[in-house]
Amino acid sequence: MLAKLSLCRTHVLGGRKFRCADCAEITSLYNSCGDRHCPRVAVVNSCSGGKRVDFHDKATKLILSGVTYYQVVFTLPSELSELALANRYEMADLLVDSAWKSLSRRIKAEQDYDPAAMTILHTWNQKLEAHWHVHMLVPGAGPGLSTRQWTEATAPTGSRNSDGFYLVDADPLREAYREQAIGKLRRLRSAGKLKLVGKFEYLRSNENWDAFVKNLESKKWVAYIQPPPSVTSSACQVVRYLTRYLTGGPISDRRIVAADADEVTFMARDGKRVGGEREQVPVTMSSSEFVGRWCLHIQPDQLTKTRYLGGWSNNRRGAYQDRCREQLEAVEGWRLEEPSADSSKEAFAQSPDQVCEHCGSDRIELIQDTPKPSWAEIFRREDDRCPEWYADRQRESHRRLWTASYGTDFYDWYVETQVESAEEIERERIAMVQLPLAGFTGDLGYPQSYLVDSF
Repeated sequence: MLAKLSLCRTHVLGGRKFRCADCAEITSLYNSCGDRHCPRVAVVNSCSGGKRVDFHDKATKLILSGVTYYQVVFTLPSELSELALANRYEMADLLVDSAWKSLSRRIKAEQDYDPAAMTILHTWNQKLEAHWHVHMLVPGAGPGLSTRQWTEATAPTGSRNSDGFYLVDADPLREAYREQAIGKLRRLRSAGKLKLVGKFEYLRSNENWDAFVKNLESKKWVAYIQPPPSVTSSACQVVRYLTRYLTGGPISDRRIVAADADEVTFMARDGKRVGGEREQVPVTMSSSEFVGRWCLHIQPDQLTKTRYLGGWSNNRRGAYQDRCREQLEAVEGWRLEEPSADSSKEAFAQSPDQVCEHCGSDRIELIQDTPKPSWAEIFRREDDRCPEWYADRQRESHRRLWTASYGTDFYDWYVETQVESAEEIERERIAMVQLPLAGFTGDLGYPQSYLVDSF
Protein backbone atom coordinates (compact mmCIF):
# COMPACT_ATOMS: atom_id res chain seq x y z
CA MET A 1 0.00 0.00 0.00
CA LEU A 2 2.61 2.58 1.07
CA ALA A 3 4.89 1.53 -1.78
CA LYS A 4 2.08 2.19 -4.28
CA LEU A 5 1.34 5.60 -2.82
CA SER A 6 5.02 6.56 -2.87
CA LEU A 7 5.06 6.07 -6.66
CA CYS A 8 1.86 7.99 -7.38
CA ARG A 9 2.24 10.55 -10.20
CA THR A 10 5.88 9.62 -10.86
CA HIS A 11 7.57 8.54 -14.10
CA VAL A 12 7.67 4.96 -12.76
CA LEU A 13 3.93 4.57 -13.49
CA GLY A 14 4.18 5.86 -17.03
CA GLY A 15 1.99 8.61 -18.42
CA ARG A 16 1.68 11.09 -21.26
CA LYS A 17 3.83 13.91 -22.59
CA PHE A 18 2.42 16.97 -24.33
CA ARG A 19 4.03 19.76 -26.36
CA CYS A 20 2.53 23.22 -26.02
CA ALA A 21 1.63 24.94 -29.30
CA ASP A 22 2.17 28.36 -27.72
CA CYS A 23 5.47 28.07 -25.85
CA ALA A 24 6.79 24.72 -27.27
CA GLU A 25 7.56 23.46 -23.74
CA ILE A 26 6.95 19.83 -22.75
CA THR A 27 4.43 18.96 -20.02
CA SER A 28 4.43 15.50 -18.43
CA LEU A 29 1.29 14.04 -16.89
CA TYR A 30 2.17 10.87 -14.99
CA ASN A 31 -0.31 8.14 -14.07
CA SER A 32 -1.75 7.93 -10.57
CA CYS A 33 -1.64 4.90 -8.29
CA GLY A 34 -5.44 4.75 -8.25
CA ASP A 35 -5.61 3.52 -4.66
CA ARG A 36 -8.69 4.52 -2.66
CA HIS A 37 -6.50 5.51 0.32
CA CYS A 38 -4.31 7.90 -1.66
CA PRO A 39 -4.17 11.28 0.13
CA ARG A 40 -3.74 13.36 -3.01
CA VAL A 41 -6.20 16.25 -3.38
CA ALA A 42 -9.39 14.67 -4.66
CA VAL A 43 -10.09 16.53 -7.90
CA VAL A 44 -11.37 14.90 -11.06
CA ASN A 45 -7.94 13.90 -12.38
CA SER A 46 -6.53 12.57 -9.08
CA CYS A 47 -6.77 9.12 -7.48
CA SER A 48 -9.97 9.82 -5.57
CA GLY A 49 -11.47 12.20 -8.12
CA GLY A 50 -13.26 9.57 -10.19
CA LYS A 51 -14.66 7.91 -7.06
CA ARG A 52 -15.78 11.29 -5.76
CA VAL A 53 -17.64 12.10 -8.97
CA ASP A 54 -19.20 8.63 -8.94
CA PHE A 55 -20.35 9.11 -5.34
CA HIS A 56 -21.81 12.51 -6.21
CA ASP A 57 -23.66 11.08 -9.22
CA LYS A 58 -25.23 8.27 -7.20
CA ALA A 59 -26.27 10.62 -4.39
CA THR A 60 -27.68 13.19 -6.82
CA LYS A 61 -29.96 10.57 -8.39
CA LEU A 62 -31.46 9.89 -4.94
CA ILE A 63 -32.24 13.42 -3.81
CA LEU A 64 -35.47 15.23 -4.65
CA SER A 65 -36.03 18.97 -4.86
CA GLY A 66 -37.96 20.54 -2.03
CA VAL A 67 -36.88 17.90 0.51
CA THR A 68 -34.69 18.70 3.53
CA TYR A 69 -31.73 16.37 4.00
CA TYR A 70 -29.91 15.82 7.29
CA GLN A 71 -26.51 14.47 8.17
CA VAL A 72 -26.66 12.18 11.19
CA VAL A 73 -23.38 11.03 12.78
CA PHE A 74 -23.13 8.00 15.08
CA THR A 75 -19.85 7.44 16.96
CA LEU A 76 -18.45 4.46 18.86
CA PRO A 77 -16.93 5.11 22.31
CA SER A 78 -13.12 5.24 22.30
CA GLU A 79 -12.86 1.77 23.87
CA LEU A 80 -14.74 0.21 20.97
CA SER A 81 -12.84 2.24 18.38
CA GLU A 82 -9.64 0.63 19.64
CA LEU A 83 -11.25 -2.82 19.77
CA ALA A 84 -12.35 -2.31 16.16
CA LEU A 85 -8.74 -2.30 14.95
CA ALA A 86 -8.63 -6.08 15.43
CA ASN A 87 -12.29 -6.63 14.47
CA ARG A 88 -12.85 -4.39 11.45
CA TYR A 89 -15.63 -6.31 9.70
CA GLU A 90 -17.52 -7.09 12.88
CA MET A 91 -17.35 -3.56 14.31
CA ALA A 92 -18.22 -1.94 10.98
CA ASP A 93 -21.39 -4.04 10.82
CA LEU A 94 -22.14 -3.35 14.48
CA LEU A 95 -21.79 0.40 14.01
CA VAL A 96 -23.83 0.73 10.82
CA ASP A 97 -26.56 -1.77 11.76
CA SER A 98 -27.06 -0.33 15.26
CA ALA A 99 -27.14 3.24 13.96
CA TRP A 100 -29.63 2.47 11.21
CA LYS A 101 -31.97 0.35 13.31
CA SER A 102 -32.17 2.96 16.05
CA LEU A 103 -32.68 5.85 13.60
CA SER A 104 -35.19 4.14 11.31
CA ARG A 105 -37.31 3.01 14.26
CA ARG A 106 -37.32 6.51 15.77
CA ILE A 107 -38.34 8.05 12.43
CA LYS A 108 -41.18 5.57 12.01
CA ALA A 109 -42.36 6.06 15.59
CA GLU A 110 -42.09 9.87 15.71
CA GLN A 111 -42.69 10.92 12.10
CA ASP A 112 -44.62 8.03 10.56
CA TYR A 113 -42.86 7.89 7.19
CA ASP A 114 -40.73 5.30 5.39
CA PRO A 115 -37.05 6.29 5.99
CA ALA A 116 -33.97 5.91 3.80
CA ALA A 117 -30.26 6.58 4.25
CA MET A 118 -26.85 6.53 2.62
CA THR A 119 -24.03 5.75 5.06
CA ILE A 120 -20.28 6.37 4.88
CA LEU A 121 -17.88 4.77 7.38
CA HIS A 122 -14.99 6.80 8.79
CA THR A 123 -12.42 5.44 11.24
CA TRP A 124 -10.42 8.56 12.12
CA ASN A 125 -10.54 11.93 13.79
CA GLN A 126 -8.65 15.05 12.72
CA LYS A 127 -5.53 13.86 14.54
CA LEU A 128 -5.64 10.45 12.77
CA GLU A 129 -6.49 8.56 15.95
CA ALA A 130 -8.87 5.58 15.93
CA HIS A 131 -12.32 7.18 15.98
CA TRP A 132 -14.95 4.96 14.37
CA HIS A 133 -18.12 6.74 13.26
CA VAL A 134 -20.65 6.63 10.48
CA HIS A 135 -22.12 9.58 8.54
CA MET A 136 -25.68 9.23 7.26
CA LEU A 137 -27.43 11.28 4.60
CA VAL A 138 -31.10 11.07 5.61
CA PRO A 139 -34.19 12.66 3.97
CA GLY A 140 -36.34 14.62 6.43
CA ALA A 141 -39.53 13.41 4.71
CA GLY A 142 -40.86 10.36 2.92
CA PRO A 143 -43.86 8.30 1.90
CA GLY A 144 -46.35 8.19 4.78
CA LEU A 145 -46.78 4.82 6.49
CA SER A 146 -50.33 5.22 7.80
CA THR A 147 -51.59 8.16 5.71
CA ARG A 148 -50.26 7.06 2.31
CA GLN A 149 -49.37 10.72 1.73
CA TRP A 150 -46.12 12.63 1.60
CA THR A 151 -45.03 13.25 5.20
CA GLU A 152 -42.44 15.73 6.46
CA ALA A 153 -40.60 15.51 9.76
CA THR A 154 -42.05 18.08 12.19
CA ALA A 155 -41.10 19.08 15.71
CA PRO A 156 -43.60 18.03 18.41
CA THR A 157 -45.70 20.65 20.18
CA GLY A 158 -43.70 22.37 22.91
CA SER A 159 -40.34 21.51 21.35
CA ARG A 160 -37.51 23.96 22.01
CA ASN A 161 -36.46 23.68 18.36
CA SER A 162 -36.09 27.18 16.97
CA ASP A 163 -34.28 26.95 13.61
CA GLY A 164 -37.09 25.21 11.74
CA PHE A 165 -35.18 21.93 11.33
CA TYR A 166 -36.19 18.78 13.18
CA LEU A 167 -35.75 15.07 12.46
CA VAL A 168 -36.21 13.08 15.68
CA ASP A 169 -35.64 13.57 19.41
CA ALA A 170 -31.89 13.09 19.93
CA ASP A 171 -31.97 11.73 23.49
CA PRO A 172 -34.13 8.64 22.81
CA LEU A 173 -32.10 8.12 19.63
CA ARG A 174 -28.83 7.97 21.59
CA GLU A 175 -30.29 5.55 24.11
CA ALA A 176 -31.66 3.29 21.39
CA TYR A 177 -28.32 3.35 19.56
CA ARG A 178 -26.41 2.41 22.73
CA GLU A 179 -28.85 -0.42 23.49
CA GLN A 180 -28.65 -1.81 19.94
CA ALA A 181 -24.84 -1.66 19.80
CA ILE A 182 -24.23 -3.24 23.21
CA GLY A 183 -26.73 -6.01 22.45
CA LYS A 184 -24.90 -6.83 19.22
CA LEU A 185 -21.53 -6.62 20.99
CA ARG A 186 -22.67 -9.22 23.54
CA ARG A 187 -23.86 -11.53 20.75
CA LEU A 188 -20.55 -11.25 18.92
CA ARG A 189 -18.60 -12.31 22.01
CA SER A 190 -21.01 -15.15 22.81
CA ALA A 191 -20.59 -16.48 19.26
CA GLY A 192 -16.78 -16.28 19.56
CA LYS A 193 -16.54 -13.74 16.73
CA LEU A 194 -14.58 -11.10 18.64
CA LYS A 195 -10.78 -11.19 18.61
CA LEU A 196 -9.75 -10.23 22.14
CA VAL A 197 -6.00 -9.76 21.87
CA GLY A 198 -3.34 -7.37 23.14
CA LYS A 199 -4.69 -4.85 25.64
CA PHE A 200 -8.15 -6.46 25.29
CA GLU A 201 -7.04 -9.98 26.17
CA TYR A 202 -8.28 -9.45 29.72
CA LEU A 203 -11.85 -9.38 28.37
CA ARG A 204 -11.76 -13.16 27.89
CA SER A 205 -12.64 -13.30 31.58
CA ASN A 206 -16.43 -13.12 32.10
CA GLU A 207 -15.98 -10.94 35.16
CA ASN A 208 -13.85 -8.42 33.28
CA TRP A 209 -16.21 -8.50 30.32
CA ASP A 210 -19.23 -7.68 32.49
CA ALA A 211 -17.38 -4.72 34.01
CA PHE A 212 -16.35 -3.53 30.54
CA VAL A 213 -19.93 -3.64 29.26
CA LYS A 214 -21.27 -1.98 32.39
CA ASN A 215 -18.89 0.92 31.78
CA LEU A 216 -20.16 1.22 28.18
CA GLU A 217 -23.75 1.27 29.43
CA SER A 218 -22.94 4.17 31.76
CA LYS A 219 -21.57 6.35 28.94
CA LYS A 220 -23.52 8.86 26.87
CA TRP A 221 -23.13 7.66 23.28
CA VAL A 222 -22.90 10.19 20.46
CA ALA A 223 -25.68 10.54 17.89
CA TYR A 224 -25.46 14.00 16.34
CA ILE A 225 -28.14 15.36 13.98
CA GLN A 226 -26.90 18.11 11.68
CA PRO A 227 -29.36 20.12 9.55
CA PRO A 228 -28.44 21.63 6.14
CA PRO A 229 -25.66 24.26 6.24
CA SER A 230 -28.21 27.08 5.86
CA VAL A 231 -31.94 27.63 5.45
CA THR A 232 -31.45 28.36 1.76
CA SER A 233 -29.29 25.29 1.04
CA SER A 234 -30.72 23.20 -1.77
CA ALA A 235 -30.57 19.41 -1.78
CA CYS A 236 -27.84 19.54 -4.45
CA GLN A 237 -25.73 21.86 -2.28
CA VAL A 238 -26.07 19.48 0.67
CA VAL A 239 -24.91 16.53 -1.43
CA ARG A 240 -22.01 18.55 -2.84
CA TYR A 241 -20.94 19.50 0.68
CA LEU A 242 -21.15 15.91 1.90
CA THR A 243 -19.33 14.59 -1.17
CA ARG A 244 -16.36 16.88 -0.58
CA TYR A 245 -16.32 16.07 3.13
CA LEU A 246 -17.04 12.35 3.19
CA THR A 247 -15.06 10.92 0.28
CA GLY A 248 -11.30 10.43 0.25
CA GLY A 249 -8.89 9.23 2.91
CA PRO A 250 -8.11 10.25 6.49
CA ILE A 251 -6.03 13.29 5.49
CA SER A 252 -5.43 15.24 2.30
CA ASP A 253 -2.09 16.77 1.34
CA ARG A 254 -3.66 20.22 1.78
CA ARG A 255 -3.66 19.79 5.56
CA ILE A 256 0.05 18.89 5.68
CA VAL A 257 1.99 22.13 6.17
CA ALA A 258 5.51 20.74 6.75
CA ALA A 259 7.27 17.39 6.43
CA ASP A 260 10.78 15.99 6.41
CA ALA A 261 12.52 12.74 7.32
CA ASP A 262 12.04 13.40 11.04
CA GLU A 263 8.71 15.22 11.61
CA VAL A 264 5.35 15.96 10.03
CA THR A 265 3.15 18.94 10.87
CA PHE A 266 -0.49 19.14 9.82
CA MET A 267 -3.56 21.17 10.72
CA ALA A 268 -6.35 19.62 12.81
CA ARG A 269 -9.46 20.82 14.59
CA ASP A 270 -9.01 21.19 18.31
CA GLY A 271 -11.55 20.53 21.07
CA LYS A 272 -14.03 17.87 22.12
CA ARG A 273 -17.32 19.58 21.20
CA VAL A 274 -19.81 17.32 19.41
CA GLY A 275 -19.81 18.22 15.76
CA GLY A 276 -16.22 19.53 15.87
CA GLU A 277 -14.57 22.83 16.60
CA ARG A 278 -13.92 25.41 13.90
CA GLU A 279 -10.48 26.41 15.13
CA GLN A 280 -7.58 24.51 13.63
CA VAL A 281 -4.20 24.10 15.30
CA PRO A 282 -0.90 22.66 14.03
CA VAL A 283 -0.11 19.11 15.19
CA THR A 284 3.51 17.92 15.00
CA MET A 285 4.65 14.32 15.42
CA SER A 286 7.51 12.13 14.29
CA SER A 287 7.33 10.84 10.72
CA SER A 288 7.15 7.24 11.92
CA GLU A 289 4.23 8.03 14.24
CA PHE A 290 2.44 9.88 11.45
CA VAL A 291 2.79 6.91 9.10
CA GLY A 292 1.69 4.55 11.87
CA ARG A 293 -1.45 6.56 12.59
CA TRP A 294 -2.28 6.85 8.91
CA CYS A 295 -1.92 3.09 8.48
CA LEU A 296 -4.54 2.50 11.19
CA HIS A 297 -7.15 3.52 8.62
CA ILE A 298 -6.18 1.25 5.73
CA GLN A 299 -9.27 -0.90 5.27
CA PRO A 300 -9.37 -4.30 3.54
CA ASP A 301 -10.90 -4.23 0.07
CA GLN A 302 -13.82 -6.40 1.16
CA LEU A 303 -14.96 -3.90 3.80
CA THR A 304 -17.76 -1.75 2.34
CA LYS A 305 -17.46 1.90 3.36
CA THR A 306 -20.63 3.16 1.64
CA ARG A 307 -24.01 1.48 2.13
CA TYR A 308 -27.59 2.25 1.09
CA LEU A 309 -30.33 1.42 3.57
CA GLY A 310 -34.11 1.45 3.92
CA GLY A 311 -35.85 2.93 0.91
CA TRP A 312 -32.47 3.50 -0.79
CA SER A 313 -31.34 -0.12 -0.47
CA ASN A 314 -30.56 -1.84 -3.76
CA ASN A 315 -33.65 -4.05 -3.80
CA ARG A 316 -36.09 -1.23 -2.89
CA ARG A 317 -34.61 1.89 -4.50
CA GLY A 318 -36.59 1.98 -7.75
CA ALA A 319 -40.01 1.39 -6.20
CA TYR A 320 -39.24 3.74 -3.29
CA GLN A 321 -38.23 6.63 -5.56
CA ASP A 322 -41.33 6.13 -7.72
CA ARG A 323 -43.51 6.23 -4.60
CA CYS A 324 -41.76 9.41 -3.41
CA ARG A 325 -42.37 11.19 -6.71
CA GLU A 326 -45.97 10.01 -6.88
CA GLN A 327 -46.80 11.38 -3.43
CA LEU A 328 -44.75 14.55 -3.94
CA GLU A 329 -46.64 15.37 -7.13
CA ALA A 330 -49.79 15.66 -5.03
CA VAL A 331 -48.13 18.37 -2.90
CA GLU A 332 -49.19 21.82 -4.08
CA GLY A 333 -46.42 23.84 -5.69
CA TRP A 334 -43.92 20.98 -5.85
CA ARG A 335 -41.79 20.79 -8.99
CA LEU A 336 -39.04 18.31 -9.81
CA GLU A 337 -35.69 19.93 -10.58
CA GLU A 338 -33.37 17.72 -12.61
CA PRO A 339 -29.62 18.32 -12.04
CA SER A 340 -27.53 19.04 -15.15
CA ALA A 341 -25.73 16.10 -16.71
CA ASP A 342 -22.31 17.68 -16.09
CA SER A 343 -23.01 18.87 -12.54
CA SER A 344 -20.51 16.48 -10.97
CA LYS A 345 -17.59 17.50 -13.15
CA GLU A 346 -18.49 21.15 -12.75
CA ALA A 347 -18.66 20.74 -8.97
CA PHE A 348 -15.25 19.14 -8.53
CA ALA A 349 -13.07 20.05 -11.47
CA GLN A 350 -10.68 22.75 -10.27
CA SER A 351 -8.68 23.01 -13.50
CA PRO A 352 -8.72 21.51 -17.01
CA ASP A 353 -7.42 17.95 -17.18
CA GLN A 354 -4.53 18.87 -19.50
CA VAL A 355 -2.91 22.30 -19.70
CA CYS A 356 0.66 23.48 -20.20
CA GLU A 357 2.35 23.68 -16.80
CA HIS A 358 4.59 26.48 -18.09
CA CYS A 359 2.15 28.98 -19.65
CA GLY A 360 -1.30 27.54 -18.81
CA SER A 361 -2.38 27.12 -22.42
CA ASP A 362 -4.76 24.30 -23.31
CA ARG A 363 -3.34 24.14 -26.86
CA ILE A 364 -1.21 21.08 -26.25
CA GLU A 365 -0.46 18.06 -28.44
CA LEU A 366 0.11 14.51 -27.26
CA ILE A 367 3.60 13.39 -28.32
CA GLN A 368 4.18 10.31 -26.15
CA ASP A 369 1.97 7.85 -24.28
CA THR A 370 3.63 5.32 -21.95
CA PRO A 371 1.23 2.70 -20.55
CA LYS A 372 1.10 2.01 -16.83
CA PRO A 373 3.08 -1.15 -15.98
CA SER A 374 1.67 -3.84 -13.72
CA TRP A 375 2.40 -3.68 -10.00
CA ALA A 376 3.90 -7.18 -10.26
CA GLU A 377 6.54 -5.83 -12.64
CA ILE A 378 7.34 -2.77 -10.55
CA PHE A 379 7.60 -4.59 -7.24
CA ARG A 380 10.08 -7.23 -8.38
CA ARG A 381 13.00 -6.68 -6.00
CA GLU A 382 15.47 -6.76 -8.88
CA ASP A 383 13.60 -4.08 -10.86
CA ASP A 384 15.16 -0.60 -10.79
CA ARG A 385 11.68 0.92 -10.42
CA CYS A 386 11.00 -0.87 -7.13
CA PRO A 387 11.40 1.51 -4.15
CA GLU A 388 14.65 0.63 -2.39
CA TRP A 389 13.09 0.55 1.07
CA TYR A 390 10.36 -1.80 -0.15
CA ALA A 391 12.88 -4.16 -1.79
CA ASP A 392 14.94 -4.21 1.43
CA ARG A 393 11.90 -5.06 3.51
CA GLN A 394 10.97 -7.87 1.11
CA ARG A 395 14.47 -9.32 1.29
CA GLU A 396 14.44 -9.14 5.08
CA SER A 397 11.02 -10.77 5.21
CA HIS A 398 12.22 -13.64 3.01
CA ARG A 399 15.40 -13.95 5.08
CA ARG A 400 13.36 -14.37 8.29
CA LEU A 401 11.07 -16.92 6.62
CA TRP A 402 13.93 -19.08 5.33
CA THR A 403 15.90 -18.75 8.57
CA ALA A 404 12.90 -19.92 10.63
CA SER A 405 12.43 -22.94 8.31
CA TYR A 406 16.00 -23.99 7.45
CA GLY A 407 18.35 -22.26 9.84
CA THR A 408 20.80 -19.37 9.83
CA ASP A 409 22.68 -18.53 6.62
CA PHE A 410 20.39 -20.68 4.44
CA TYR A 411 18.93 -17.62 2.70
CA ASP A 412 22.36 -16.22 1.75
CA TRP A 413 23.44 -19.65 0.46
CA TYR A 414 20.23 -20.06 -1.54
CA VAL A 415 20.47 -16.60 -3.16
CA GLU A 416 24.14 -17.10 -4.03
CA THR A 417 23.46 -20.55 -5.50
CA GLN A 418 20.52 -19.28 -7.54
CA VAL A 419 22.49 -16.35 -8.92
CA GLU A 420 25.48 -18.53 -9.85
CA SER A 421 23.17 -21.11 -11.44
CA ALA A 422 21.32 -18.44 -13.44
CA GLU A 423 24.62 -16.92 -14.64
CA GLU A 424 25.92 -20.34 -15.74
CA ILE A 425 22.70 -21.09 -17.66
CA GLU A 426 22.93 -17.70 -19.39
CA ARG A 427 26.55 -18.31 -20.39
CA GLU A 428 25.65 -21.70 -21.88
CA ARG A 429 22.68 -20.22 -23.76
CA ILE A 430 24.82 -17.46 -25.30
CA ALA A 431 27.51 -19.96 -26.28
CA MET A 432 24.97 -22.20 -28.04
CA VAL A 433 23.39 -19.30 -29.92
CA GLN A 434 26.80 -18.14 -31.14
CA LEU A 435 27.70 -21.55 -32.61
CA PRO A 436 27.95 -21.54 -36.42
CA LEU A 437 24.58 -22.96 -37.41
CA ALA A 438 25.20 -23.54 -41.11
CA GLY A 439 25.07 -27.29 -41.71
CA PHE A 440 25.30 -27.97 -37.94
CA THR A 441 23.40 -31.00 -36.74
CA GLY A 442 25.05 -31.52 -33.33
CA ASP A 443 26.12 -34.76 -31.69
CA LEU A 444 22.51 -35.89 -31.33
CA GLY A 445 21.63 -35.17 -34.95
CA TYR A 446 19.28 -32.23 -34.31
CA PRO A 447 18.57 -30.35 -37.57
CA GLN A 448 19.50 -26.68 -37.97
CA SER A 449 15.82 -25.55 -37.99
CA TYR A 450 15.30 -27.04 -34.50
CA LEU A 451 18.26 -25.12 -33.08
CA VAL A 452 17.08 -21.87 -34.63
CA ASP A 453 13.55 -22.28 -33.27
CA SER A 454 14.83 -23.22 -29.82
CA PHE A 455 16.96 -20.12 -29.39
